[in-house]
Amino acid sequence: MSLTNSPSTLENQKRDQLLRVLAGITFLIFFQGYMVAPMIPRLSAAFGVSAQRIGLLVPAYLIPYGVSTLFFGLLSDWIGRRRIMLASLVAFAGLTGLTATAVTADQMILWRFLTGLGASGVVPLALALIGNLFPYEQRGRPLGWLFGAMAGGMAFGSTFGVLLEPTIGWRGVFLAVSAVGFAGLMLLRPYLGSLGERPLAKTISLGSVLTGYKRLLTFTRAQRTYFYVFLNAVFHSGVFTWLGVYFSRRYDLGEVGVGLALLGYGVPGFVLGPSIGRVADRWGRRWLVPAGIALAALSAVLLAPDLPLISAVIAVTILSLGYDMTQPLLAGIVTTLDPKRAGQAMGLNVFMLFTGFGLGSLLFGWALQLGFTKALMIFGGVQAAAGLAAIAMFCSEQRV
Repeated sequence: MSLTNSPSTLENQKRDQLLRVLAGITFLIFFQGYMVAPMIPRLSAAFGVSAQRIGLLVPAYLIPYGVSTLFFGLLSDWIGRRRIMLASLVAFAGLTGLTATAVTADQMILWRFLTGLGASGVVPLALALIGNLFPYEQRGRPLGWLFGAMAGGMAFGSTFGVLLEPTIGWRGVFLAVSAVGFAGLMLLRPYLGSLGERPLAKTISLGSVLTGYKRLLTFTRAQRTYFYVFLNAVFHSGVFTWLGVYFSRRYDLGEVGVGLALLGYGVPGFVLGPSIGRVADRWGRRWLVPAGIALAALSAVLLAPDLPLISAVIAVTILSLGYDMTQPLLAGIVTTLDPKRAGQAMGLNVFMLFTGFGLGSLLFGWALQLGFTKALMIFGGVQAAAGLAAIAMFCSEQRV
């Protein structure tokens, strides 16, 4: 039998095909999550409410998404990963479609809240699945794909959501995403056996839940990793969520112009995500994580003063590179914390990530009372301090 047809080779091919499907679904979920922010001015006019009021659509989705990952990760360890992932994907597609039925701002906020609750079982369990499919020294590349899909979904959602809206309307955008979500469910069907079905526990109790989280947080490595996941998410979401308003106010760009200006945010993740993962697999994460945090801080400082438009667009691309050099690598560390509670460990990771996303958008919105320059300098200063501290915090993260 030739090497190309050997069982191990065929298994690796199927594994990589599943990775691509999961990356596509991850892209779509983040596309849906971030296509709303640039449409805030349009939705504000459509519902007759203030921009800050309709801006609650972002944390209304992200915060319940983060909270519910704690339960989905736990349930996956109890009743099996496959059931949770499929049910959550159905909820994502269905509730996204139902959002198009909203006739008031409050109704739309409610639909976004419910979508956040229902959709959060896919991405964290896909990340946990990587821990089963790939050994630690090979996880950088697949995690780079998934986090690159996240960054790409954020950027393309911000861009093409507003590009499509004038043609098919905001309701049409939600319906289109819903249809693609159901298509993704069909693409996942050939790989159901690879998603994992056998649960690790027969019973569940509040005591066992708390014991599991206590065990995860006992070790210094876990504490610092989760802390940086949260802090980094606060920074990136805070800056990115309000970039649409930033470009609108500073450069007088319309919705399409704003979308195009934000497109650079997804380029590093799409182009360099797997390569960054390979570098981490080869050399470890000790330098990449602090460097990524520092780059993100630099981007905020660059955006603070008045810049030529092209310079601001480049700064947004640097912001994206900072994200791609941190969150995927931190997730790789999380996959090694407790293999017996992989779902719970990754659920806590995504809880920190999305809670940070939601809180970051709120905090930056409050800081905007001081103006964009001061808000960006505050966020950039805190991020720079975190980057300096990360040099000592992650010095032990050598290649395994």
